Amino acid sequence: MNRIELQTPGWDHDLVPTHADAPEPEPGQVRVQLQAAGVCHRDLIDRAGRIPFLSPPVVPGHEGAGIVDAVGEGVADWAVGDRVASMHRDACGRCGACLRGETSTCMLAAHVFGLTADGTYAAWVVAPQSAFYAVPMQLPDGLAAVLHCTFGTAWRSLVTVGGLQEGERVLITGANGGVGMAAVQIAARLAKRVVAVVRSPGHEERLLALGATDVLVSPDNRFHKEAPDVDLALDTVGAPTFNAALRSLRVGGRISVVGNVTDERAQLNLGLIITMGLRILGPGGATRTDMAALLAEHARAPFASIVQQELPLAQADAAQRALLAGGTWGRTVLTP
Repeated sequence: MNRIELQTPGWDHDLVPTHADAPEPEPGQVRVQLQAAGVCHRDLIDRAGRIPFLSPPVVPGHEGAGIVDAVGEGVADWAVGDRVASMHRDACGRCGACLRGETSTCMLAAHVFGLTADGTYAAWVVAPQSAFYAVPMQLPDGLAAVLHCTFGTAWRSLVTVGGLQEGERVLITGANGGVGMAAVQIAARLAKRVVAVVRSPGHEERLLALGATDVLVSPDNRFHKEAPDVDLALDTVGAPTFNAALRSLRVGGRISVVGNVTDERAQLNLGLIITMGLRILGPGGATRTDMAALLAEHARAPFASIVQQELPLAQADAAQRALLAGGTWGRTVLTP
């Protein structure tokens, strides 16, 4: 067994351990021998069949890090022996978004890990060269695997797109999750006050240690009644927390939205948006430029790891079901 397959969407069927020979990369592609793969909430969305272009059978996962062990014809970005980690998908390099450096909004690339192409729950992964970025050899395997989707997402949401300025107040929903724990650490380096919101108790001590100044436990998602007015909110959950996060903003405040953990649609009070001059931001995924800035900050002052546990690849199904049940923190990592 060297890979896991999602053969039938939904939770009535388990993920299936399988075996396959590593394919040779095609022109423009690289093959990466994986050292670790992260288990993300988006994997649960994929498994539930909520994404219309899911192409089963497919290897799940979009978080992974490893060593390039083969390159296809025409590859210029990477050489055998380089250490890389996965982006969410590739980029064409030619469209307007790519030419502006906004590769995560490229509309011409379609190699999406775990959806349209095999992902990272495997011993290796093959993808276009643009689907990876460089990571230092000394970065621990688990953190390297999840860095893009957690710290990268948080960095882009708060800093690149959110425009976080020193001395501002920040609110973060789903703060016990991978993106949330990363966001607390990033925000704590700039913000005057970091309000971490969680659904259940038991996470307070950990989040305070990461830099949160306030931790609000809000099982009913009405935390706006307790939260201070903030300049910037990061919603990592979606519809259950979106409106309370929006109502926590000061006049002229902004909210970055990256969560979509349920299939319900958020209700939006347009009058509130208009009269308070609020801004709703969709950051998209982190680019190589974002990751370079993040890694430079990590080199200056290392972030704490958000890896909760490491499990063998064979336990991928159990890892997903534990995440679905809730109450976890950070990221679970699979090791092939």
